[in-house]
Amino acid sequence: MTNDPLALALPAITPVFPLTGVLLLPRARLPLQIFEPRYKAMMQDVMQADKVIAMIQPRDPESVGDAPELYDVACLGRIIEHEELEDGRWTLTLEGVIRMRIQEELAEKDGYRRVRADYSEFSEDITKAVETELDRDRLLAALGGYLKTQGLGADEDAIGQLPDEPLVNALAMACPFLPAEKQALLEAPSFQARAELLEALMQLAIVPNAANDDEPPTIN
Repeated sequence: MTNDPLALALPAITPVFPLTGVLLLPRARLPLQIFEPRYKAMMQDVMQADKVIAMIQPRDPESVGDAPELYDVACLGRIIEHEELEDGRWTLTLEGVIRMRIQEELAEKDGYRRVRADYSEFSEDITKAVETELDRDRLLAALGGYLKTQGLGADEDAIGQLPDEPLVNALAMACPFLPAEKQALLEAPSFQARAELLEALMQLAIVPNAANDDEPPTIN
């Protein structure tokens, strides 16, 4: 028996929900809709157990089939809001708890996938307060340029009111980066590294489009 409180608090085996381009980060929230039969079965099981699901991406965003190869790192999420609809679908909100590395994939249960997880590499997601040295002005300037090049609009004043960690998490999760870029944001070794990568990804998108001065449409 382990005396590690981190290990005692986290499930050794957890269902995974593979979605290309979808990112969950510790302490961030992600709304989801569940409608496939296998994931409705998953929800019935997790709601009777510890109410956690790990969000993960397939390695190949073009992969087809029910069991594409997965990345090694996922984020465990705890269900904090949920509703089962009359037709059997679910709406829910996950709150990111801790990242995890997959040790092995187990046999499917009712069509959904399960893994054995190792959290030790990411223990500071829970045990250490986030320390920031965020250059907010530079990040928000990069955001403005990024939104323009992507043809998107947002309430930049409201975004700018967010504290450092929610700001970086929200942008990392919401911006339409490539799946591999999303994975790199997930696996960043620290908050500071994630913030710097986020800014770099936005800047890379801006440079090829620097000559485009058209005003973007606003998306509500």
